[in-house]
Amino acid sequence: MTPILMLGAGRMGGAILEGWKKAGAFTAAELMICDPEPGPAALAAALEGARLNPPDAELAEARTVVLAVKPQVWAEIAAQYVPWLHADAVIVSIAAGVRAGEIGKEFGGRCVARVMPTTAAAINQGTASLYADDPAALTRAHALFEPLGAVVDLVDEDLMHAATAVSGSGPAYLYAFVEALEGAALAAGLPPKEAARLARSTITGAAALLAHSDAEPVDLRRQVTSPGGTTEAALNVLLSNTGLPPLLREAVTAAVRRSKQLGG
Repeated sequence: MTPILMLGAGRMGGAILEGWKKAGAFTAAELMICDPEPGPAALAAALEGARLNPPDAELAEARTVVLAVKPQVWAEIAAQYVPWLHADAVIVSIAAGVRAGEIGKEFGGRCVARVMPTTAAAINQGTASLYADDPAALTRAHALFEPLGAVVDLVDEDLMHAATAVSGSGPAYLYAFVEALEGAALAAGLPPKEAARLARSTITGAAALLAHSDAEPVDLRRQVTSPGGTTEAALNVLLSNTGLPPLLREAVTAAVRRSKQLGG
């Protein structure tokens, strides 16, 4: 499956590169990276032996191509590189919303797997939603993303929109929640430094407990909610008819809608 050609090495592509290095999944010598403005992870990989922006003729060596560019420019990138790729190269796309059939068509009929990863791949704690109707492409995607964290196979490509909205965009929801919690802490009178530390440490600790527990989220919530206590008072607001449940449904619906728009 190597060499691996990464088309685009921005924030998500860089997180994948960092995760592969951390996991020891692939050596830098097995990587080729094409990006006119490579980020720190790509530059670091180049220093360790990856080929950064190699001559076009060398691209035919790649057996796996990771399409890691924004969905608005993927077709342009495909047109630029497809003449140089080996006929047996497998395309693994992380372009949100763009269907495998469209990608395969633009890449000359090559088999395609779609992946929606998260940036926690950089620390091997990512989550990747995978879809491919070609078993070989799905196996290739597994090999790329299993070293980076959890992998979830989707049996229907249409579910990629929901996976994008829930998982791909999900980290931003958590960061927004932490921002809001810090703001609420400030409003309650805590100094900025203490507000930030309390909010961030509490959330990361709770997330770690969730990751290492067999209990359901609802059970963990109940464990810290005493009847008539402070937590219950807060949850009466958060879980109300205008609280988190309807807001998150609305947020995910908006993200699904945008994912479909990006795919044309």
